Amino acid sequence: MTRAEDFDENERRAVYRAIRERRDVRRGFLPEPIPDELLHRLLEAAHNAPSVGLMQPWRFIVVRDLAVRRKVHEIFLKANEQALASYEGEQQQNYAGIKLEGILEAPQNLCIVCDSQSSQGHQLGRRTMPETAIYSAVCAVQNLWLAARAEGVGVGWVSILEPGLLRSTLRIPDQITPVAYLCLGYVNAFSKEPDLERAGWEKRTPLKSVLSLDQYDSDWSEGGLA
Repeated sequence: MTRAEDFDENERRAVYRAIRERRDVRRGFLPEPIPDELLHRLLEAAHNAPSVGLMQPWRFIVVRDLAVRRKVHEIFLKANEQALASYEGEQQQNYAGIKLEGILEAPQNLCIVCDSQSSQGHQLGRRTMPETAIYSAVCAVQNLWLAARAEGVGVGWVSILEPGLLRSTLRIPDQITPVAYLCLGYVNAFSKEPDLERAGWEKRTPLKSVLSLDQYDSDWSEGGLA
């Protein structure tokens, strides 16, 4: 039986290295802008993501204008203040010390949104699982993130944003879903471990704790995995 051609050893190592060393970057952005050619290459990687029914529901909004980024930063500050108030004691202090965005530091931002009502793809796969449109857009985020790591570009995902205010600021129509607001730029270094792990906020779960065979493992508790 003829097997499909695979990557050579160096190519395989590079793929796994990008996955292993991908980081959510919030600090250390350099002021040097990403060249248009490189940005286009990253967006092309995102655009090559898998999508249910080949609907390609993602849309990319490149945000460079400082005035617009300042408005988004204000949205973050308000949402972050509310998030801080939801914690208590030591956890609140820990949260207050974590840097969670680089909206103004990064030379450009990128908002990836999803048109889940698009007619492209002719509803294939969406009649039973309509949420797969959003899943497809998230795959585009991951593609861009891994390509960016390979190019030495840092990416930070800012989720502490009120969607309605973000819609208003970026003039996103009601039927379009904001999926990811990203900060992009060259960085002075990539950390060896995730920021949240280094800060003591959470630690990685080993693979064996999230793996079962043939059926769901009832020992997986809602509060965390053993």
